[in-house]
Amino acid sequence: MKPEDIQDLKQLIEFLKENQVAEFDLDRGDMKIRLKFNAAVAPAAVHVAGNVPAGAVLTAVPLAASPAPVAVSEADPDAGLHIVKSPIVGTYYGSPSPGAAAFVTPGDHVEKGQVICIVEAMKLMNEIESDASGEIVKCLVVNGQAIEYGQPLFAIRPS
Repeated sequence: MKPEDIQDLKQLIEFLKENQVAEFDLDRGDMKIRLKFNAAVAPAAVHVAGNVPAGAVLTAVPLAASPAPVAVSEADPDAGLHIVKSPIVGTYYGSPSPGAAAFVTPGDHVEKGQVICIVEAMKLMNEIESDASGEIVKCLVVNGQAIEYGQPLFAIRPS
């Protein structure tokens, strides 16, 4: 990185701190930046690869105001859940066609390889299969929602 790019990155970090941003990702070709801040809004991790282009478009996730500490209980009902993530960017659909029954709903048992939803990408309907067997506990997206690569779609309690 050039010295002026490093200065721009420092300004970006200060801006993110001031606006209480919890996470920040930038991926532009040969450059990748990931920033994560803890609840006190101090940099917890920074990863930069490549050069920072002028005029880069940035996205950020706001940090909730005064987050309370999270206590992890041994009886956590979400412990041990398997998360099915989107293998592609596109639009999520929970049923094969408008008005049709959903592929799966919470409480349904699925087998590995079973179609659980469709992700439309570039006018192609891609069937997404479960990569684990078990009970669908949660659907983490809504019908018609734009989704990203790696975005969690379903939580499954493995059987």
